[in-house]
Amino acid sequence: MDYKQLKVKIKTEYIKLDSLLKFAGLVETGGIGKEIIAEERIKFNGELCTQRGKKVRVGDRIQIDEIKTEIVVE
Repeated sequence: MDYKQLKVKIKTEYIKLDSLLKFAGLVETGGIGKEIIAEERIKFNGELCTQRGKKVRVGDRIQIDEIKTEIVVE
């Protein structure tokens, strides 16, 4: 599956997964991000992830199959 790649630069050690979705502009609110994560619609480095507070660090990849988007954290 071809994914549209979205590169996101963070200036801190990590960002929480739900915050990353909002920061990247894929959701309008953190609440929507939490729903997407709870519904098992997110893959974190290839594995399904349901932890909204998952720490995402530089080099991690987040995939959202339904919109064929991959976030690469730099």
